[in-house]
Amino acid sequence: MFYLVIFAILAMAAPVVYANLRPATNRKSAERILFYGISSFFCTVFVMAVIAVIDSPALAAEAATTAATTGQTGIAAGLGFIGAGLTTMGSCIGSGIAVASTASAALGAVSEDGSMFGKSLIFVALAEAISLYGVLMSILILNKI
Repeated sequence: MFYLVIFAILAMAAPVVYANLRPATNRKSAERILFYGISSFFCTVFVMAVIAVIDSPALAAEAATTAATTGQTGIAAGLGFIGAGLTTMGSCIGSGIAVASTASAALGAVSEDGSMFGKSLIFVALAEAISLYGVLMSILILNKI
């Protein structure tokens, strides 16, 4: 398991080292460095997930414990976990989109008139509350499993 952590650190640090050794001179080389960084990240996550699934008796023991305590096994518990994850993911993506547009508009309004700060802060907080509702729904889903 120690080698897996070392592999993950090296695979994610390699594009950063490459970018510092060969600075981007134009847009195409910058895109290539970005592509290397993103692809190494996802490849590392994939390899770690595969190894964790193959070599993890702890996951099987935890699933058996969960099934014994809740009475649900198999697909019912799995779909509950997927539903909780999708709820959190959807609400956080929606909140990010809302905050991006609201915060930029609020920044423009505050730069023109400083007295608009309180009103703009309320709108940004309302957009951020979307993610909190999603997390709350995920907690409720996980308590039913």
